[in-house]
Amino acid sequence: MHRTDAVLTQDWVKEFLARPLLARLGTADPKRNQPHVTPVWFEWDGGCLYISAFISTRKAREVVANPRISVLIDVDKPTQAVLLEGEAEVLTDPAEVAPRALSIYSRYVGQEDVKGDPYQAWVHDPENRIIRLRPNRAFAWRW
Repeated sequence: MHRTDAVLTQDWVKEFLARPLLARLGTADPKRNQPHVTPVWFEWDGGCLYISAFISTRKAREVVANPRISVLIDVDKPTQAVLLEGEAEVLTDPAEVAPRALSIYSRYVGQEDVKGDPYQAWVHDPENRIIRLRPNRAFAWRW
């Protein structure tokens, strides 16, 4: 296991984060301290991780109330994982949200399918937000 932010500059980590894998977003309710883990689609730009989330969901509400999050992206065969931690911010400006959401959805469904429903409805939904994490801690491992 590597325990430095330098992990993000390793070639295998960059290639791994470029893949459209399922991530797990970990949040916590600040009143009950109850952890909550949700599968999410993401996009990594080399410095920040982006997740689209509707503000009415528990995960988005918890990020607003407690911005400290963890995101784990992992696969098996071979086992590889990247864990990112830090304080997230929630982007609300439609001029930022819509293009980033479109980019995230395109990674998973392709350039053509994202032009149809339900993706276009999601992109332009007034409840859609972008969770942006600029990680202050990163860990990675593989075997």
